[in-house]
Amino acid sequence: MPIIDADKAKAVLAIKRSKNPGFAGIDNELYVQDNTWMLFGDAKAVIGELVKQLGSGGLH
Repeated sequence: MPIIDADKAKAVLAIKRSKNPGFAGIDNELYVQDNTWMLFGDAKAVIGELVKQLGSGGLH
């Protein structure tokens, strides 16, 4: 799996099922940075809804 420097991005959109740490039990520092937006839910469903809303002009 490729590694990206998401912490260096201007803005990060992270989609996660919950606030719980992952399998290793370690909190991800990226999730609490000021440039990170968190969306909670199933990634496939969340992306599908985002695409739908953006296509209809529904997000303001």
